[in-house]
Amino acid sequence: MKKKLGSQFAQIVYEGKWFTPLREAIQAFVDSTQQYVTGEVKFKLYKGNIIKAGTSSPYSLYNESLASFTTGDLYDHQDASGFITLFGLPLKVRAMKMAELEK
Repeated sequence: MKKKLGSQFAQIVYEGKWFTPLREAIQAFVDSTQQYVTGEVKFKLYKGNIIKAGTSSPYSLYNESLASFTTGDLYDHQDASGFITLFGLPLKVRAMKMAELEK
């Protein structure tokens, strides 16, 4: 959504429509979504390269103890089979249809 609205925002500004309700609405959306975007990013510079050295934010959703699929109580490996079945369903239906048409 941010990519779409970013393009639309740029178009509005390009067309000189800064003082329009649409620009204000998009700006309000962006302000709302960026409310918790804060923190620190660290980089290392080495021989003309820039290397990410770390990030931190008080609002980060990343939790190392939850990120692992091997430990913890939050992730149940049986859940994966449901996703695989669900996301594979269109391919299964297509394969069945193709097999039916080949008869």
